[in-house]
Amino acid sequence: MYTTEIGTDLARAKQLLEEGELVAIPTETVYGLAGNGLNSKAIAKIYAAKNRPQFNPLILHVANLSQLQQWVESIPDACRLLMNAFSPGPITYLLPKSSTVPDLVTAGSNRVAIRIPSHPLTLQLLNSLNFPIAAPSANPSGYVSPVTSKHVLDGLNGLIPYIIDGGSCNIGLESTIVGFELNKVIVHRLGGLSIENIQRISGVEVELRLSHASLTAPGQLKSHYATKKPLIVGDINKNLLLYKDKKIGLLTFSSSYKINGCIEHILSPGGNIEEAASHLFNAMRLLDYSDVEVILAEVFPAEGLGKAINDRLARASYPLKY
Repeated sequence: MYTTEIGTDLARAKQLLEEGELVAIPTETVYGLAGNGLNSKAIAKIYAAKNRPQFNPLILHVANLSQLQQWVESIPDACRLLMNAFSPGPITYLLPKSSTVPDLVTAGSNRVAIRIPSHPLTLQLLNSLNFPIAAPSANPSGYVSPVTSKHVLDGLNGLIPYIIDGGSCNIGLESTIVGFELNKVIVHRLGGLSIENIQRISGVEVELRLSHASLTAPGQLKSHYATKKPLIVGDINKNLLLYKDKKIGLLTFSSSYKINGCIEHILSPGGNIEEAASHLFNAMRLLDYSDVEVILAEVFPAEGLGKAINDRLARASYPLKY
């Protein structure tokens, strides 16, 4: 067990990572649980701290394109277009891995998920290291992803030595994961970058392939991002009748249902889907921490980041736990 501390001491974080220890890092998407991506013992500690299935791959994080090129065999033209437009940022690339990347990172796959995050503290840390860091979300496996340092502490207190406090994550959804086949971009995970933007910049066909049965990329488990309280997604008016005998929490896009006795979280009163995405995981946690018995969520508009929100809610509600 560790005495887990929160701070902004990057020199200490660097030393811990070099010693094979784990450090929670802020990114623009969610907080990550970082370890030396070339050190199999450190990678094993990530799986152990998260209680994460070892068939679920990890994402490598690097500071820039020059570093990224060290850990992959090739970069397709469509990928370079996306990198030029969106990296650093909330997008992860699934590319043929270098032989120096441990199989434990990729769960035995010959492709590695790799990205350049845009949070300034984490970029500064990455620039000081001579290895990439492997970093899934910094929470117990399957639970709601953390978007503040306190969320990390709530889930991993005593399991890691240090959390870098970078404030609240400004996007609040994990990165979009893309791969490349022939003249296509394959979206393996919906996230902080919309399919529409990927299509616009890549100029090639974009195919959605969110495989939950055969894990080709991180974040594809069917039951994931789950609250401990049952979370039901659908028509709230209908579900209010079905669960009228329970204490209810409501998770809505922009409208208030004004139901007496309900705890309600409106993600964007102004109807901004990006704002809603940034508030999603925090609202899910707040409802989960409250005394509600069931959480009812709307289906969000299926455009832009709304698709990613719906993906997270669908997987948080599977399987029903009552």
